[in-house]
Amino acid sequence: MGREDRDGPMAYPLPAATVPGAPCAVGAGRRRPVRPPGTVAAMPGKTSRTLRGGGTAEAILAVAERLFAEHGVFAVSNRQISEAAGQGNNAAVGYHFGTKTDLLRAIVRRHSDRIDALRQDMLADIGGSSSVRDWVAVLVRPGTEHLAELGSPTWYARFGAQLMTDPVLRELMVDETFGPSIRRTLDGLNRCLPQLPLPVRIERADMARHLMVHMLAERERALAEGTHTPRTSWSAYASGLVDALTGLWLAPVAPAP
Repeated sequence: MGREDRDGPMAYPLPAATVPGAPCAVGAGRRRPVRPPGTVAAMPGKTSRTLRGGGTAEAILAVAERLFAEHGVFAVSNRQISEAAGQGNNAAVGYHFGTKTDLLRAIVRRHSDRIDALRQDMLADIGGSSSVRDWVAVLVRPGTEHLAELGSPTWYARFGAQLMTDPVLRELMVDETFGPSIRRTLDGLNRCLPQLPLPVRIERADMARHLMVHMLAERERALAEGTHTPRTSWSAYASGLVDALTGLWLAPVAPAP
């Protein structure tokens, strides 16, 4: 898998995500079964423990996501997470999830299946579209719709931004969110841009990723703090972001100096 695939606009599924995204399978060739929203993903070696303590595990995930989003992944210890989740045992995080990396993966998986399901629905709707805007919308809207479904405040966009700005954690995020629906979306977008030189495509993919990751995180932060946002809803915000990204991909390429 080349850099232009893994680091393209799909890197946050929101995100990139991410993905910001976003927005799913582990790796490009295999897909986890979709879980009902709110259920906890068991990490390898933790299945029986997680199933027995599902309520505790879910509480730990929710608290960890918030603390990581607000303070940064490396500024928050497992002990702080356990205490904030109301666990008398400071080893509760390790008991349920293992390492901090395992915990981070579980947080991503807590959201990624729903985002992927939303993307699959959009892919079914647009079919073989030749519109760049359609494919950009498939990259953006699953993440924003998921955030809207969660209600305010949310923390996942800011959590995703924390991961995507660290080179090691970014790989974790991409591994957890890059799947068949993202691959199909990128293939569709690439088919609409046959004239775009590869170096320009890679450069604009980096720009698109940064826009998706950080713009979603900024709006999420504004909503959590009760400050003004230029758009009244996540849907309207997604429309503005899709407009900007579509313009980015379709912008003319200046002749080489």
